Amino acid sequence: MHRISPDSAASHMDYRICAALAGTLYLVVIAAGLSAEFAIRQPLIVPGDAAATAGNIRASAGLFRAGFALDAAMALADVGLAVALFLLFRSVQPGLALAAMVFRLVQAAVLAMNLLFHTGALQMALGGGSDTAVLWLVETQAAGYDLGLIFFGVNCLLMATLIRRSGFAPRGLGVLVGLAGVVYLTGSFTRFLAPEMLALMQPAYVLPMAAEIWFCGWLLWTGFGRTRAAVAA
Repeated sequence: MHRISPDSAASHMDYRICAALAGTLYLVVIAAGLSAEFAIRQPLIVPGDAAATAGNIRASAGLFRAGFALDAAMALADVGLAVALFLLFRSVQPGLALAAMVFRLVQAAVLAMNLLFHTGALQMALGGGSDTAVLWLVETQAAGYDLGLIFFGVNCLLMATLIRRSGFAPRGLGVLVGLAGVVYLTGSFTRFLAPEMLALMQPAYVLPMAAEIWFCGWLLWTGFGRTRAAVAA
């Protein structure tokens, strides 16, 4: 059990506000990202079948647009989350916290730009463009996610170090976040350098999911669930 006793009630309140904000934004990131990918895009995309994919997008244009909105919300929340986590962990090691923030912001920028492929696929499908081009655009967007996850993987490794050194966050969480960073980096480089082996990586993504849910839950509990002046983690 690690404890941190803020220097004053005001500093403790600032700590809780940062944690509450970070946890809320993290919840938006997780919910919006999973909804856009698993509830919208994946059911519409038929790997290797351009005609079916383009037909599904044309028939569900409104749903596909909702996927864009959810991904945009995720990217916006991720920017705020990067700043909130910096404020929360900068007292641990300012330079490391700044580096972690920068890598997370780069990931958010990559994912935001990646939405151009999403809207391009919709415009191509509705405008009578090539079905092959539609499939290429959605597949390129999927690759863009993995490109963004390279930067996020580095962020996870930096955050893992900050969490373990903090004294107020669970060390086990730091270990799991570090493992998540390894999985993200390995999976992303596998897609670009050895795509034929990508299927072998899929089970490993359970680790990052567990890490992010735990991190989000800890932030929410720290921000909203604590009532004592000492913060216990």
